[in-house]
Amino acid sequence: MSIKAKFELTTATLLALAGVFFLTTAAVRRPPALERVDFGARRTATAPAWDARVAPVADAAIKEFRIPITHDTVEIANGVRYVGWTFGGTVPGPVIRVREGDLVRIRLVNEAKGMPHSIDFHAARLPMDHAMKSIAPGDSLSFEFTATTPGAFMVHCGTAPLLMHIAQGMYLAIIVDPKDGWPGHVDKEFVLVQSEFYPRPSAADTSVREGDWDAMLAGTPTYVTFNGRADQYRAAPLQVDEGDKVRFFVVNAGPSRDSDFHIVGAIFDTVYPDGDPDHALHGLQTQMVPVGGGAVFETTFARGRSGEGHYAFVTHSFADATRGAVGVIEVGHPRLMAAGH
Repeated sequence: MSIKAKFELTTATLLALAGVFFLTTAAVRRPPALERVDFGARRTATAPAWDARVAPVADAAIKEFRIPITHDTVEIANGVRYVGWTFGGTVPGPVIRVREGDLVRIRLVNEAKGMPHSIDFHAARLPMDHAMKSIAPGDSLSFEFTATTPGAFMVHCGTAPLLMHIAQGMYLAIIVDPKDGWPGHVDKEFVLVQSEFYPRPSAADTSVREGDWDAMLAGTPTYVTFNGRADQYRAAPLQVDEGDKVRFFVVNAGPSRDSDFHIVGAIFDTVYPDGDPDHALHGLQTQMVPVGGGAVFETTFARGRSGEGHYAFVTHSFADATRGAVGVIEVGHPRLMAAGH
């Protein structure tokens, strides 16, 4: 075989191998095109407490979510049953997590009886005329938007009177990750949605409570909660390990009271008050999250410093913490509960 023929064979072989490598690598690296989630089939666990853990964002660039609207009896405090209005059967509704640049498709289905409802995404840039219009029982609505801005955002019913629809439980959190991810590594992530309840005994069934419109107007809640039930994370603390760096996505659904988020015995390494990684604040003790807003908090439970033990998380507005907006983070396996704050 001539030198020229050998060279041509070698070149052809190398090109073929390069093509195989490219195709194989592309097949491995190419993310799935579409993720579909039906929140009618996948309900958030609420026992022993509403599951505050957050799964990583999926790779798919197009994410579709089916969100059913229901009227369900939920527990808003120990032994207190409440006739709530829900997204996905729980209060708050399920967490939605996407990435900056993703195409988000929503199919809203009104499975409630006798009442129109709607949905308002604070993470979306689109006219309210179609996407946020009310739909009658039995109807559905589909729309899409591109997630342009990272952060932790509120989603809620936008049907009048908004005060009542939100106070009845119609809200959830959507997390939009930065396109290149949040700066730095964390070991655990949790979502906490603060909200208020204004119950009174139901005339139809005294074993349950219903919304008190006058108390809603006055802004005098009986309970202020994290993730829909007062004090639930006292009995079922959030679990982390000693040495963990932990990220909290905190959304304040209100409808009327600000949240002053604080962890007793910890200092926030980083806070993204609007979710923008370029706007990071460092070394904070407490950060206000306004009604309808969200913020991202990071802290480290370092060995030999904060470390193993119990840490309360609260709104530092203590009238509201006393109403139920308090929980516990259990770091490692401590034997004794720390004294209350």
